[in-house]
Amino acid sequence: MMDHGGEAVRPKVAGGRAGDPFAPIADFGFLSDCETTALVAPSGNIEWMCLPKMDSPSVFGSILDRDAGYFRVGPAGVEVPAAQRYVPGTMVMETTWWVHGGWLVVTDALLMGPWHHETERSHTHRRAPTDYDADHVLLRMVECVNGQVQVRLDCMPVFDYGRTPARWEHAGAGYHEAVARGDGLGLRLTTDMNVGFEGSLATARTLLKQGESRFVALSWSEHAAPSSWQDARERLTWTVHHWQHWLDRGRFPDHPWRSHLQRSALTLKGLTFGPSGAVAAAATTSLPESPGGDRNWDYRYTWIRDSTMALWAFYTLGYDWEANDFFYFITDVAEAAEGRLQIMYGLDGREELPESTLDHLTGYDDARPVRIGNEAYKQAQHDVWGAIIGSIYLFVRKRDRLDDRLWKIIIKQVEDALANWRAPDRGMWEVRGEPRHFTSSKVFCWVAAERGARLARIRGDRDRARRWQAAADEIHADVLAHALDERGVFTAHYGASALDASALLIPLLGFLPADDKRVRETVLAIADELSEDDLVLRYRAAETDDGFDSDEGTFTICSFWLVSALVMIGELDRARALCEKLLSYASPLQLYAEEIDPHTGRHLGNFPQAFTHLALINAVMQVIRAENDEPQSPLA
Repeated sequence: MMDHGGEAVRPKVAGGRAGDPFAPIADFGFLSDCETTALVAPSGNIEWMCLPKMDSPSVFGSILDRDAGYFRVGPAGVEVPAAQRYVPGTMVMETTWWVHGGWLVVTDALLMGPWHHETERSHTHRRAPTDYDADHVLLRMVECVNGQVQVRLDCMPVFDYGRTPARWEHAGAGYHEAVARGDGLGLRLTTDMNVGFEGSLATARTLLKQGESRFVALSWSEHAAPSSWQDARERLTWTVHHWQHWLDRGRFPDHPWRSHLQRSALTLKGLTFGPSGAVAAAATTSLPESPGGDRNWDYRYTWIRDSTMALWAFYTLGYDWEANDFFYFITDVAEAAEGRLQIMYGLDGREELPESTLDHLTGYDDARPVRIGNEAYKQAQHDVWGAIIGSIYLFVRKRDRLDDRLWKIIIKQVEDALANWRAPDRGMWEVRGEPRHFTSSKVFCWVAAERGARLARIRGDRDRARRWQAAADEIHADVLAHALDERGVFTAHYGASALDASALLIPLLGFLPADDKRVRETVLAIADELSEDDLVLRYRAAETDDGFDSDEGTFTICSFWLVSALVMIGELDRARALCEKLLSYASPLQLYAEEIDPHTGRHLGNFPQAFTHLALINAVMQVIRAENDEPQSPLA
């Protein structure tokens, strides 16, 4: 069939019908092999997957348009599962289905395997190889555990963000292999079911009886997919053990909240692009920050701002290797920049992230536009220097060693901060209104100078240590002179009366001690005046020129910052209560999007969100340490 424009009409079948309701963001499962990620809807449908890496064009994109590609394996005629969970300690998902007459379990994983490049070097890895590597295979195992169930496989990739339908053809003997090509990418479907084609749809049906199993593997590289059910089972077991062994390396307190820490650690690892060490802000683009709204951004990149908190989280949980990999990525891009350091980069370190809209896509639940790329990479944001110097300080503090390469980067970044701190910028929230003298930006410039002075003392450069400390003192005094209102509360920017949740970082970064009256008043003002049902907004949209008229949900990272800040000012009971409330808002799989609607509990924005999980780790550890009367370990 052809539409009026001459393009092949894609069949609309179960799991991808036009007009189907979009699943709530929080109901998606997250899969990763540390190079590719996928989101699994409750229906068993893979609705988001970009290949060959996280920030590539999508192959399955029905989370943004019901006709942009999907991949479902599950019982025929049943869309709602009985239960979903992760295999404990892993990134492997199990979905259990009840149908009239039987029970079915579908297990999904992006396979991990041993290091592949023993005879030739990888063309993508910049970090030191480990014992494991992504297999570049999405495996879906199906088992009937009781009765009998009719199983259906539907795989309809649409390449290049829903622009190019697949063209399938059989490969090998029989009906167990199929290949599709498009947008320079080749996909291979391997299964022990018999596959046929309906236009761009590869499909199969089979009746499973108790104890019977099938496998389906989708692969996209030179690495072979499983060739049999036994091979698939062995490789799935290897993947399960890989994740459990990785988690076992961490240090997690024996506490009721431990599972949240572990899931957050696994999620952060899953958002880490293994070849470079960069941590993606989220796995998705354009999931809306307000229902049906236009605050839709591409977060499949890495922000320098995230680096300090990411290092703190990884180091705190005992994942020094991961922390160091991200640190080396940051220093790689800083060294390559020579001049201006950007606020964000591609996962491979690329600088150009041009933004465009995909007007052929309807958007998640009709939220438009759908954007790819992010023009914020061009913005001047003065927190970037403090973020990188803070990261270097955390790294050096772990080693008490400062080499020539790092020292050269430190000098450049501190001097850039000192040359620019007096100028306005767009702030850490990347507002698209007029530049302002944002308080948080000044504080991060202070971090650059103050931590720079500490590093200079470690280096033995007394002259720079004195000069940078004097500059830090000047910035500090300037903030205290211009960023406080008549109540002694820190405001969003100089001359403003509006509050901004970024002021919660003032005690966390050590700008002022937690027992300072101004800190206490600021924390309590944000808790009482910038919150909706206890959850914290970034700012009130009506009071901040961010370039948009629409509202947004509460920012979950800010709510977790409030937990940490409440602990630091001695409000432990209030901090614990808020932390319990926030943990209750976790998705069924203990994941978080960027925002939460405080009235409905609905998750909003891109998913899963790295910064939210980083802040969760910080907040939970602060509460647990305070409960145990252990010393705090702030970002300072």
